[in-house]
Amino acid sequence: MNAQFEYFTNCILDSDFFFINPKMLLISLFIATLFLAYSNGANDNFKGVATLFGSRTSSYQTAILLATFTTLAGAVTATFLASTLIKNFSGKGLVPDAIANAPEFHLAVAIAAGLTVLIATFMGFPISTTHSLTGALVGAGLVAIGLKVNFAALGTSFILPLLLSPIIAIPLAAGIYSLYNYIISKWNLPVNQKMIDTCHFISAGIVSFARGLNDTPKIFSLILVIEYFSVQGGMITIAIAMALGGLLNSQKVAVTMSEKITSLNHTQGLSANIVTGILVIAASRFGLPVSTTHVSVGSIFGVGLTGKKANMRVFYQILLSWILTLPTAAIISAITYRLLQG
Repeated sequence: MNAQFEYFTNCILDSDFFFINPKMLLISLFIATLFLAYSNGANDNFKGVATLFGSRTSSYQTAILLATFTTLAGAVTATFLASTLIKNFSGKGLVPDAIANAPEFHLAVAIAAGLTVLIATFMGFPISTTHSLTGALVGAGLVAIGLKVNFAALGTSFILPLLLSPIIAIPLAAGIYSLYNYIISKWNLPVNQKMIDTCHFISAGIVSFARGLNDTPKIFSLILVIEYFSVQGGMITIAIAMALGGLLNSQKVAVTMSEKITSLNHTQGLSANIVTGILVIAASRFGLPVSTTHVSVGSIFGVGLTGKKANMRVFYQILLSWILTLPTAAIISAITYRLLQG
């Protein structure tokens, strides 16, 4: 027994056992990527249907089931349309290809991004997996090559779209809702509640579909170095992990998105979802890594401003969590990558 225990202990302490052995590295990378996908689902899956639950158009159970099925549909569609995002989040262009193709680099990124997103989820903060991945790529890149990281590519391909998305979403959502109210009151049009609710469900499905379309290739890019996976098989596996995360651990983020940012009526929820769906789908089509989180929160906050019901304190807390996301992921990734180097 003592001999077996000593052998097991030596294996744990031996870096070759976990980090240098190529097969173990690839297995660890696969598990870490699924962990990231699960964390992403827990934090992100409910965002597309948050307005349904917030406006009491549907129950929590109905909303999360709709989100799950439409996110899976978006993930399947991503296998045909989102090759640009796969390339962007592989690390190529940010660091030399020799480093971007190394399993330990991707493993550090997956672990750091997954931990950052899961911590925020347990705290009830809707943060961006895109932002977490960006920070993790930078952290590991700085350890690998120092200040030779391509910060110009970082700014144009990552930071700018992330900053612009909520800035565009807030006034656009507020404008659409205000325009709707103006048209209804100007011409004294009757309000067809059933039609509004139907459109609301459709728009929520579109947003969740867009999220699956936008996020799945970003996560899949981390396991490109594992040659055993086809693009289709890898993305579907990741989509299943995302679905499980949403089904099992989305409650705290659901409350924040549905109730704490602002109270919502049916037409406000519909207006916010229309804006989120349009912006995220357009970004996916053109390979821009916008955050569904930033767009969705911005849209909900925008319609809340029109009725002066937006909770500024909660919004500022969410903004702070966004600011901390990138450096948190970068620090965890840098430490993890350094440890993996032995």
